[in-house]
Amino acid sequence: MFKKIGAVALSTGLVLSAVSVPVFADKPESPGKGNGNGYGGKKIDNIIYMIPDGFSGDYASNYRVYKGEDAVWDEHLKGMFTTNSANADVTDSAAAGTAMASGVKTNNGVIGLDPEGNELTTILDVSEEAGKSSGLVATSTITHATPASFAANVEDRNNQTEIARQYISSEVDVLLGGGRNMFLPEAEGGNQEDVNLIEQAEDAGFTYVETREELQDNADINVNQGERLLGLFADDALSPELHRDQSVEPSLAEMTEASIEVLEQDKDGFFLMVEGSQIDWAGHANDAAWAMSDVAAFEEAVEAAIDFAEQDGKTLVIVAGDHDTGGMTTGSGAYSGLNADILNQVTATGDFMATQLNEDRSNAKEIVEEYTNLTLTEDEVQSIQNASDVALAINSVVSDHAGIGWTSTNHTGADIPVYAYGPQADKFAGFYDNTELPKIMANALKVNLEN
Repeated sequence: MFKKIGAVALSTGLVLSAVSVPVFADKPESPGKGNGNGYGGKKIDNIIYMIPDGFSGDYASNYRVYKGEDAVWDEHLKGMFTTNSANADVTDSAAAGTAMASGVKTNNGVIGLDPEGNELTTILDVSEEAGKSSGLVATSTITHATPASFAANVEDRNNQTEIARQYISSEVDVLLGGGRNMFLPEAEGGNQEDVNLIEQAEDAGFTYVETREELQDNADINVNQGERLLGLFADDALSPELHRDQSVEPSLAEMTEASIEVLEQDKDGFFLMVEGSQIDWAGHANDAAWAMSDVAAFEEAVEAAIDFAEQDGKTLVIVAGDHDTGGMTTGSGAYSGLNADILNQVTATGDFMATQLNEDRSNAKEIVEEYTNLTLTEDEVQSIQNASDVALAINSVVSDHAGIGWTSTNHTGADIPVYAYGPQADKFAGFYDNTELPKIMANALKVNLEN
């Protein structure tokens, strides 16, 4: 390339051993050719690492009801993993992202450094060293914790301006998401003290785009000639899928497709990380409708990745959340049954509905029913009118109707499912720690990831 120098049964036939080595009771006598079943040792050129931030097994169960059928990843379940950080049983996204990128535990809040402050090498780094192109996509600011964990090294995840500076000096070929203000100087309304990183990016070979249309018009970027792509579609994070202006902001699937179209030109292959960032934010808000709609947007991105992998034959797609957020439950005590499908009728987040209430909240019933298509009881209306956190109260009412419960507004320590499709997907079978994920990828790519 131009710039490069060189102990539960999860399903029938999948058994988790005490040493995390999978045993396949019904493995085919003749291994497959690296198809979706994942048997065989077919060569891998590309990895697409899909991270639904905050997503756990109960999100998967509720989403199946919301959708009315299996999700695209359900048939590709391979295993589960633990998520604790170096200094806490419950991780944050920085420590989780670092573990999932480098294979090393670190402390909460830290990106790309071990607990002693040493810089870590990531699966993206070693892919680039092998001559592959690389990309990062997110619906948060692109400088947020999860994408940053693959290409930056900072002591504090909140130092997003430094993360932006490191991106521009890195070899990452595609950066798509929100966070324009992290690249602009204060004189132009941004957060950088005095530098314009967008101008620096263009000088470094990036084509810069700000809208969905501009993204779709720039698919002819040639990474083999050192051309790169930077897309920043909002000053801060992108909008929740419930509120996305489709004329301005591309969907996560569209950003995924655009990234693949650029990166696949590299004959040496590529590494792409795609994060559905706001599933986590919905979990923090206990907003079931926001969570499910953003999972749906994430599934469309996964479908795009798997469609490419089916055609390409040398692409491995991994779907793995970084941790659980909110302790979502499948069923709650307020109403009998699971009714997550009613969330399809919700057209706004609880945060947005809260902004539509008048000062004395006398219009609570009208507003919530307008955006949810629910019929509220008088007790539910009063719970919203009397709440200290009105958005959370609205979300609680909606979740109760959907039969979805919550145990927290923070992260939890729940184990996380991993799904994989493509050649060598079976390598992800078993029960292990999140640090094993990038090591399995490195082994499949035949690259050396050592820290």
